[in-house]
Amino acid sequence: MRPAAARARRWEAVWTAEAGACMKSLARRCSSTARSRGPRTPARAFKEDAADDMTDAAVLSVRNATRTFGRRRALEGVSLALARGEMVALIGPSGSGKSTLLRAISGLVALDRGTRDHEGGRIEAFGQTVQADGRLSRQVRLTRTRIGVIFQQFNLIDRLSLFTNVALGALGRIGTWRGLTGLWPAPVRAAAMAALQRVGVADYAGQRAGALSGGQQQRGAIARALVQQAEILLADEPVASLDPVSARRVLELLRGLNKSDGLTVLVTLHQVDYALRYCDRVVALKAGRLVYDGAPSGLNRERLVEIYGPEFEDVFWEGAPK
Repeated sequence: MRPAAARARRWEAVWTAEAGACMKSLARRCSSTARSRGPRTPARAFKEDAADDMTDAAVLSVRNATRTFGRRRALEGVSLALARGEMVALIGPSGSGKSTLLRAISGLVALDRGTRDHEGGRIEAFGQTVQADGRLSRQVRLTRTRIGVIFQQFNLIDRLSLFTNVALGALGRIGTWRGLTGLWPAPVRAAAMAALQRVGVADYAGQRAGALSGGQQQRGAIARALVQQAEILLADEPVASLDPVSARRVLELLRGLNKSDGLTVLVTLHQVDYALRYCDRVVALKAGRLVYDGAPSGLNRERLVEIYGPEFEDVFWEGAPK
């Protein structure tokens, strides 16, 4: 046998043995959860230590968030906190900083560094630092595994099946090589199908994501966050590309997960009537500044004119308040 072929055979044997060991380990851990929680891995240690230090009032904290692009201030001194289990709408005119704030919370955008006259911003999730003074935390990747993000354009891979897109939510727990090879452990396969069933698109599991409607793809993106086991869901204009019927279904789904699972949801919306209907709290930005943070009932006509101007009716799909 040639040396190259012998090495390939050895690697194949090692790969097979490791895959079998992982599957056996997962099966044992799933069947004996009540008796033993398994080894304390670095990711699990991070999650448990954060939970020990976290209170309901500190699941997500943003302090003095400022972000500049060139000469334009996208965010200026924004501070807010989300308690566990809240569903909060983030509203405001186009360009008010909503998407920038969500990207900063998820660690995709770094805030401005502090100066002599301006303190640097800080974002924490689960009691752990996401970023501070313009620098991402070294542990930001571990924190991201607990934060799901869904976008207006769904961010599914068109050529992959809906099932595979949803199963990719488990990559933070099982390793990249399983996702690249499609060797999903049995618990991940079960979780993916359960999530698809829960959001109502299990019948489309085998179809290519690119062949599905916008509403079906967005529900698939939510299912992926469920497989990820996200505890905070950041939804950046998740219904902007959908028709009103599909939009209501997606928001009803998010609201149901918030109520039944205690999922903390921060959702940016252009449709203010949906913010009033589905969220218990509304935060409004204007020109990068926080201008309202309170109950939906406080957003009367005068307040909406302050935020959007006299043509505020344009941000209502189903009738503006009189």
